[in-house]
Amino acid sequence: MSKQTIELSKYTAAYTSIGEGIPVILLHGFFGDAWTLDAIAQGLSAHYCCISLELLGFGDSSKPDIRYLIGDHVDFLQEFLLAKKISTFYLLGYSYGAWVAAAYAIDIQDKAIAMPQLIGTILIAPAGIRDDSFVGRYDYLKPLLWQTPVVDWVLKAIAPFAQVFGNQKSFNTIRAAREAIVSQPAARSFLIDRLKPEDAVDTVENDLDRIATPTLVIAGASDGTIPLWHSQTYAEKIPHARIVIIPDADHDLVQTHSQAAIQAILDYWQ
Repeated sequence: MSKQTIELSKYTAAYTSIGEGIPVILLHGFFGDAWTLDAIAQGLSAHYCCISLELLGFGDSSKPDIRYLIGDHVDFLQEFLLAKKISTFYLLGYSYGAWVAAAYAIDIQDKAIAMPQLIGTILIAPAGIRDDSFVGRYDYLKPLLWQTPVVDWVLKAIAPFAQVFGNQKSFNTIRAAREAIVSQPAARSFLIDRLKPEDAVDTVENDLDRIATPTLVIAGASDGTIPLWHSQTYAEKIPHARIVIIPDADHDLVQTHSQAAIQAILDYWQ
């Protein structure tokens, strides 16, 4: 499964594709790319054509110098669907990608022109609910935003000590975050511009009741990144939505509990 690109009106969209059948458009999370949901795509590919789109500012898709509001990703997704001549599809989003997916499902209710038919939505550990407790939570990442090689030199210097003192997992997370911030301007923009309560200009909690497509929410019971109540808010406000809570799963459930997620999706769609 190799990565492909397609030219849109202003930007380039990168994506992978596997399987045949009705398309499922998969949207990765924050710091992610087309490979983030590879386990899910592989598991669904026996039944569907799974297309993992790299959102604007991530992976090998275009990286314009913009603020990266959720609406920018929605417009990018809409253009991609039209460029690929997709007429009917499912939409599956994870974390940040689920926020985009929900915003898309809301946005199409206002379109005066005919859009591809969205026949079902899967939201896995969805972000996009205003939560002022996030203020200050990611302040420790701010030094990673510095555009200087000094940060990379420091990380390289302390790498051996992380292993010696048993902090390898935490160090790997920080190093991966640095690599993503350097390569993904959408992530950098979010961390700079979106960490105060007044910056929650495009959260979706007030419009979820407008989503008209059948929706399944999948959450990890032990998610330490996106609290469970966020997923429960989605399930409560979207008409007729269903929620599946996977026991012992954290925010990385798309890797650690991919089979449980795949089975929940297949049970819901088939």
